[in-house]
Amino acid sequence: MSGGDRALPDIGRPEPQRRRWPWFLRRVNGFVGSVLLFVVFGAAFAGLVWTPYDPVAPDFRARFMPPDAAHWMGTDEWGRDVFSRILQGARTSVFVALSSVSLAVIAGTLIGGLSGFFGSWLDRIVIMLTDALLAFPGLLLALAIMAIAGPSEEGVVLALALSYMPSVIRLVRGTVLSIREKEYVEASRAMGNGALFTLFRHVLPNCTAPLIVMATALFGSALLAESALSFLGLGVPPPAPTWGNMLSEARGYFVQAPWLAAFPGLCISLALLGINIFGDALRDRLDPRMRGFDGGRQ
Repeated sequence: MSGGDRALPDIGRPEPQRRRWPWFLRRVNGFVGSVLLFVVFGAAFAGLVWTPYDPVAPDFRARFMPPDAAHWMGTDEWGRDVFSRILQGARTSVFVALSSVSLAVIAGTLIGGLSGFFGSWLDRIVIMLTDALLAFPGLLLALAIMAIAGPSEEGVVLALALSYMPSVIRLVRGTVLSIREKEYVEASRAMGNGALFTLFRHVLPNCTAPLIVMATALFGSALLAESALSFLGLGVPPPAPTWGNMLSEARGYFVQAPWLAAFPGLCISLALLGINIFGDALRDRLDPRMRGFDGGRQ
């Protein structure tokens, strides 16, 4: 090749694509939140299929043993292994939180969607009922329901779902009101599609982004509320372990056996921290107004 010739670029060879990590691993808050949530859900799954010891069977020969190689988190006043009870409590707490939030989101989406899309007398009745329920704090409403229904796992799920449903209804209704006048909704009506088809095919799917963000926040609130109800004796009844009733049982042993309160309290704190951090990352991802803070990465 002569000195005057220029090497032409090899335009036929595709450039190697860089490996792109999932969005929640490219952000610090998403990564930290994902790790913490993985630990929480991993503990809940482990509590469902395996525990080192029976979490409810007493062993009076092993009362108040501090953490060691045999009992990683020590034992309680009945000789029960705290680590096994932590795993079993994670299963209960996560199940109650997921069930209550799922029920609230499904029912709230249906009611809020129908109310916002059809309006008229249905909308007025729904708004009146949701305003009445929102006048009471969520935990206070759950306490009232549990006081009537009595302590049970199903009762906690129903109480938390009813206390969170009004917020979901208001969110979905407001989103539907802003979507139902869009051009693609009018086009669906002009094509002769029924109202319910238009609602479920074109309107409600566009409510998923704010719903996902709200569901993440409600999951953390439900986890904390379940612990509070169990701490007050109105949640899942003993001897089934939950993080809340483990804290309640440890109140009289802060000096004698501080690990009884330290480990359940630490689990609740880490779970809420992970949910809140992951929720912030999820909101930044789904909210178009926040994408400018992601360094241009989509």
